Amino acid sequence: MRDLPSFTLAGYDKGRGLLTQALWFAVMNTLFMSWFCPARLRVALLRAFGAKIGEGVLIRHRVRVLWPWKLNVGDHTWIGEGAWLLNLEPVTVGANVCISQEAMLCTGSHDHRAADFRYRNAPITVEDGAWVAVRATVLAGVTVGRCAVAGAGSVVHKDLPELTLQTQDGHRRPVEEPK
Repeated sequence: MRDLPSFTLAGYDKGRGLLTQALWFAVMNTLFMSWFCPARLRVALLRAFGAKIGEGVLIRHRVRVLWPWKLNVGDHTWIGEGAWLLNLEPVTVGANVCISQEAMLCTGSHDHRAADFRYRNAPITVEDGAWVAVRATVLAGVTVGRCAVAGAGSVVHKDLPELTLQTQDGHRRPVEEPK
C-alpha cells in the first residue's frame, strides 16, 4: 500500500534557490512559452537562467523546460512546438537533433515498489543527429543514440542504439545514416 504522506524530496536537488525557481516559472509562463516570443529570445532566456545552448538552435512556442540550468543543447538543434523537457535531472541534447512537436523527455519517475513512492530520477542524453518524433516520450536514464529515431508516439524506456528506429509498438529496426 502506498503511504504518499511519507513522500519527501530526499536526494533531489532542484539546483537553484526558490527565488530563481519562481522567477523562471514567471518568465516561462508569461513570455518564453508564448507564440509572440521570438525564437532567439527563447534561447537567450534559457541561457540567462543557466542553460548551455549551442549556435543556430530553434526553440518553438509552447516548449516547457522545468529547470534551464539542467539543460545542455548542441548546435543547430530544433525543439518543436509543445515539447516538454521535464528535467528534474540533466538533459543533454546533441547537435543537429530534432525534438518534434509535443515530444516529452522525462528524467523523473517514482519507485513503484517503495511505500513512500520516492523519486527514481536519472538523466537523459539524446546524441547528435537523433530524432525524437511527434509525441514520442523518452524516459529517465535513457540514451537515444547517434542518428537514432524515436518514432511518433513511441515510449523509449531503455537505451536506443545509434542508427535504430523504435516504432510506437516498441519494435526496433536499423536505419541508414542520413546522407
